[in-house]
Amino acid sequence: MTDSAPIFEKIALIGAGLIGSSIAHAARRANLAGRIAAYVPRPETRARAEKMGFADSVHGELQPVVEDADLVVLATPIGAYAELARLVAPYFKQGAILTDVGSVKATVVKDVGPHVPQGVHFIPGHPVAGTEQSGPEAGFAELFDGRWCILTPLPETDSATLERLKEFWRRCGSEVEIMDPKHHDLVLAITSHVPHLIAYNIVGTAADLEAVTQSEVIKYSASGFRDFTRIAASDPTMWRDIFLNNREAVLEMLGRFNEDLAALQRAVRWGDGEALFNLFTRTRAIRRSVIEAGQDTAAPNFGRLRSGAGRGG
Repeated sequence: MTDSAPIFEKIALIGAGLIGSSIAHAARRANLAGRIAAYVPRPETRARAEKMGFADSVHGELQPVVEDADLVVLATPIGAYAELARLVAPYFKQGAILTDVGSVKATVVKDVGPHVPQGVHFIPGHPVAGTEQSGPEAGFAELFDGRWCILTPLPETDSATLERLKEFWRRCGSEVEIMDPKHHDLVLAITSHVPHLIAYNIVGTAADLEAVTQSEVIKYSASGFRDFTRIAASDPTMWRDIFLNNREAVLEMLGRFNEDLAALQRAVRWGDGEALFNLFTRTRAIRRSVIEAGQDTAAPNFGRLRSGAGRGG
């Protein structure tokens, strides 16, 4: 992986949390950049990022990060994208690629697109990978290995530039898929966003129960609730922005979910064992398909050690 020449002379990371720092680690592992610069506005977080050493330089201002960069990656919560795109616009070099890592794409196209200068290639992206951890210490080079990165290029995107970005993500360890932004948002609503919303709700409900103490909820957490808490531990700012920016697709999928939940409720109420067995058989097959696709492991305890949560998408 490290024998090939760098794809970019300089990579600029706008944000250095889990995804941003992991991009830096993966780029270093595969020799993808001559230099890596990171923008981290908060002094305390910037000091932690500098200590981790994944970037050649870490700055509290945008200009020294973005100027002369061949690839600029927006890696902050989505709610900050529009303002950041406006602020960095004067500093782009001609021919630079601007991409992002957000879990919603239609809003990114709408919010960022108008600020992209002529001569800069804007290719929205979404590496479908992550953990419940956040911050510059959370990143690691293997995060993208065997995962998918979805790119949602605009109609005018130059094919050679798109191929260059695809190669970057391949060498980071990802498989690459091209998708329409709105279709991406619908797919991610059911595979990621609604499951997170359900996890947040279940954990919140358990915390509010008067008949069960919080200590009992924690002490007797079976694998189902335990794994919901792992999902519900994800970064609150990031997920707030995701739900606010993908509300239509999320609400559409929640409507479908509520219809199916009502049918399941009826089956439990009326003792319809056949309906329950058929549903559970069908969903078990989905789980096996996820494992066969390499998106998780069949190892006991979901591949996670008892001492701590593992790294998963």
